[in-house]
Formats: sequence, C-alpha cells, structure tokens
Amino acid sequence: MKRFKKLLAESAKKVENSKMTTETWGNISIRDPETGYVFLSPAGIKYCDMTEDDVVVCDAFGRIIEGRRKPTVEMLMHISIYQNRPEINAVIHTHPVYSLVYAAQGRDVPLILDEAAQTLGGVVKCAEYALPGSPALAKNCIEALGQTVKACLLRCHGAVCLGEDFDEALTVAEVLETTARVLCLIEATGGKPLSCSEDNFQRLNGMLRDYRGLVNN
Repeated sequence: MKRFKKLLAESAKKVENSKMTTETWGNISIRDPETGYVFLSPAGIKYCDMTEDDVVVCDAFGRIIEGRRKPTVEMLMHISIYQNRPEINAVIHTHPVYSLVYAAQGRDVPLILDEAAQTLGGVVKCAEYALPGSPALAKNCIEALGQTVKACLLRCHGAVCLGEDFDEALTVAEVLETTARVLCLIEATGGKPLSCSEDNFQRLNGMLRDYRGLVNN
C-alpha cells in the first residue's frame, strides 16, 4: 500500500502545479490493478499539504480499509468509474477555467484539434447536473463517459479525466483544458471551429498506432 500512497501524494503535487484547480476543490484517485484497492485524496486537505498519511484506501466496493481522514465527497463517482471501466487506473476531477466555461453552459467539447482526437477518445460530453457526492452525479458521469471516452464535463461543476495511469489522466486533463481554451478563443473572436471528420480521426489514430509499433520493434 505504501507505494500507492506515495504515488497519490506525489500526484497531488502535480495537480497543484498544473493550476487546474485551487485550494481543496477537485479530487484524485489511483487504483491498484492487482488488488483492486482504490487510493483516494482526503476531504478538506490542500493538494500542496497532502501526505501519504492523509491518503484514504478503500476496496473495489467503496469500503474503507485504511485512513484517518474522511475520503473525498466524490468517492462514489471514482468507485463507479473503476467498476465501469476496468482498464482505468487513475481518475482526476478538476475545476479548470476554460473547461468550466462549457460545463457552466452544459455544452460538450468537440474534437477540434489533432491532440484532442489522439488523447480524449471522443467528443467530451457534459453530464447532467446532480449534487456533488450523490449517486445521481456518479450515474450521470458514467453515462457521459461511455465506454471509450476518457473525459467528461460535470454541468456547472468541473471536469473528470481518466487514464490507465496517473500520467495519462493528467495529460487528458491538460489536453481537454487546452481544447476548451482554443474553442473559447475561437468563439470569442466570432469564429467557428473546423473539425476533421470522424473518418480522418480514426485514420490518424491508426497511423499513430502503426508508427508507435514500428518504433517499439
């Protein structure tokens, strides 16, 4: 357990440095794929102050195994994501400004950039509003994510980003925020984003998979 506690505490500092959330807003978790245990950020602790001793550990069903702190209020959302997406081992919930521009409008973020198509897995949908920490919010988040997309917006709330590990989840969060920022600037200047076709995005991803395969051989 110590390795994952340390990893979560270190990851919290990365979220702090990313400037995608402030104070104690948002939350993060990492799943151990071998045991199924989930390591959660605690409620009410700033990311910069979080230590290994503050990390809360629960099993795959949300039963607390270890920890002296209360887990994040969004624990159910994190657990639900891991139950629904077994390939995912890290979840980041942040409140980044440009993503919030669209979350506050209940709008989806389309794939307008190549890096978005490569990273996000599909159009980033905005989940219907529900109270923080509620079963309804967890359900709405799962529905917005589907089975392949790695990010969604929570209406009037923030963004949720997933990864097979923490670094991927953080990259997803950064790419989502960049895409939302570009979209916001385009619209603020009276423009309209041009999006490539779904066929082109599939061809792009296929090309990159083939290229990475050649590099690794």
